[in-house]
Amino acid sequence: MTGKGWTFQSLIDAKMTVTAFCHHAPCNHSQKLDLAKLRDRFGPDAPAMADDIIPKLKCAKCGGRKVGTIYTPDTSPNAYGKAKGS
Repeated sequence: MTGKGWTFQSLIDAKMTVTAFCHHAPCNHSQKLDLAKLRDRFGPDAPAMADDIIPKLKCAKCGGRKVGTIYTPDTSPNAYGKAKGS
């Protein structure tokens, strides 16, 4: 992670998952973002914090722009061991 927050490449390197979800009822669609495609489109060092990504998103199902994001770390046992220095 850079000093200013996540970039698309740092999210990929950290094996993070970013899921976008639609706040429009009754849609409530959610989808994992393809971070590699976003990196290729906006650049590896492009900021990828929620405030940076959300204005670029719209729901793939209903086209709504009232979208949120959830950032999920890699929770596999190997990831925990690496974080603990094992």
